[in-house]
Amino acid sequence: MIDNYTILTTFPYSTEAQITKSKLEAEGISVMLLDEKTIDSDPLISQAIGGVKLLVANDDFEKALNIYNEIRPYEVDTNGNPIQCPSCNSNHILIAPLERKNLFYMLFPFFEKTKHICNDCKTIF
Repeated sequence: MIDNYTILTTFPYSTEAQITKSKLEAEGISVMLLDEKTIDSDPLISQAIGGVKLLVANDDFEKALNIYNEIRPYEVDTNGNPIQCPSCNSNHILIAPLERKNLFYMLFPFFEKTKHICNDCKTIF
C-alpha cells in the first residue's frame, strides 16, 4: 500500500501534519501520516527519525503539491513583512539548506549565514 504513496513533506510534530492532512483531505486527496504515533509518544526523537511524514497518493501528488505550496508558511523579515525574491519578486521564500562547505561549518553550523531560496524560481540569495 505504501508503494502507491510519495512523501510530500515532513513535520517535526504531528499537530502541524494533521492540519495539512485535513486541508488535503478536504480537497479530495488521499493522504497518510507515517511515524505520527511514534513522535507523539516521544517528541524528542522527531529529528532522529525524520519527523512525521505526510504521504500523498501518487496520482494526486501534483495537485497536493500545488495546494501545499499555497498554504505552507513562508519566511518573513524582522518586521513581519514577506521577503521578496530578487529575481521573480515572489514572496514564496523558504530557508535554503545549509551548504557546509568546509569543516568549520560542519562542526559549527550555527555560524553559517542563513540563506533563502525562492520556492518558485529556486534562486538562492
